This record gives sequence, C-alpha cells and structure tokens, in this order.
Amino acid sequence: MTETLLYEGKAKKVFETGDEGVLLHRYKDDATAFDGKKRGSWVGKGKTNATMSAAVFAYLEERGVPTHFVEQVDETTIKTKRLDMLPVEVIVRNVAAGSLAKRIGYEEGTPLKAPIVELCLKDDALGDPLLNWYHFRELGVPDEDLKLCEELGLKVNGILAPYFDEMGVTLVDFKIEVGRDGSGNLMLADEVSPDTCRFWDKETGEKLDKDRFRRDMGGVEEAYEEMLRRVSGGRSE
Repeated sequence: MTETLLYEGKAKKVFETGDEGVLLHRYKDDATAFDGKKRGSWVGKGKTNATMSAAVFAYLEERGVPTHFVEQVDETTIKTKRLDMLPVEVIVRNVAAGSLAKRIGYEEGTPLKAPIVELCLKDDALGDPLLNWYHFRELGVPDEDLKLCEELGLKVNGILAPYFDEMGVTLVDFKIEVGRDGSGNLMLADEVSPDTCRFWDKETGEKLDKDRFRRDMGGVEEAYEEMLRRVSGGRSE
C-alpha cells in the first residue's frame, strides 16, 4: 500500500493511501502534555493507543455509533475513512477531575449529578479553549453540528461507561472529535485511549491514564499496559 505522510501530530502520524477516501493513523510512543511543553515517551504507548482505539471503535460501531474506523492494520496502525474534521473537541465528564474540578471548585473525584458536555475549539495555538455555542456560531460552526456533537458525546458515554465498568474501570471523562465523510455524514473520529480518557480503577482509584505522565506519578507504561490488558480481554475480579 502506498503511503504518503499527510500530517504528523504529537502522538501519531497520518498517511494518505492509494485510496482517496482512506487514511492510515500510525500511533507513536511519544507523549506530550501542557500543549507540548512537557515531552516524553515509553515503549508500547503506540500499540496501546492503536489497539485500544480499534477495539473501542468496533464496539461502538456494533452499537450503532458511526465511526471513521475501518480496520487495524498492525499493532500501531489503524485504517480509517478520510473525514473533513469539525474544529470542535467534545469532552464528556462523569467525575470532577482536572480543569473541571478547578473551574467549579469541586474536590477531584466528586461524582457529577449528570454527565457534563463541554465543547472546545480545536486549535493548538490557542490552547483548545472552552467555548459556548455563541462563540462557535461566530466561527461559522452550524448549530446542528454542535447539537450532534453533544448528542454523540452523550451516546458514546452511555455505551462506554458501562463497558469500562465491567473491566473494573471508572470512565472519569474523555475527549472525542467529529468529522464529516464524503457523503456528508458526521461520525466519531480521533481515538479512545489513555491519552484521551481518564481511567480510574474502581476499587483502588489508581489512575490508569495520561495523568500519570502529566503529574509525574510514575508507572505510566504499566498503567497503559494494564488498560490494554483489560480492553483486550482481561477483567478485574
């Protein structure tokens, strides 16, 4: 298969293929935090993010959520549909953590009364700021797209929260992105991994996600390996 590098981000490379409607996403072992100010890497990160994303996208597709996922090519690469991405990051929160805990004055770990959906502008140079619908209208994003983003986020949450709960994991929050295919259909894109989700062990509260890297907690590689193990068929007792 012919591969031409289209884009290289902080955590993956995206390649064009011989098929105009298909891309390859190759996940790297590199990690960044705080808008690239902190950098690191560890063995197996790309494998975890690619393999987890493939498994979760397939699970969502089976339950009626349209995604860009086509197939997993190798342990670090997935094949996807080519989408025209919305400039929106959709964040869904079930438990107060990170910036939300600071913003509303909750102690981290406080369960929320209901899931909270946040929409952020996808713009690294601006730090992906949290915006409301008025801002997005000013930027030309239609209300119907914003509505679908929120609905899709809540639908994904309704499926994935119990999915991870069965593995002994609390889905604290997650970030997804949305794009439009050549036929104009909006669908889930990006990835579902410890880079884009907060995962806490239900029994111990142990963090099994990128916060271990952000906060210099140690055990980052082991946390990613544990999440891959659980998603790949392991279940906590």
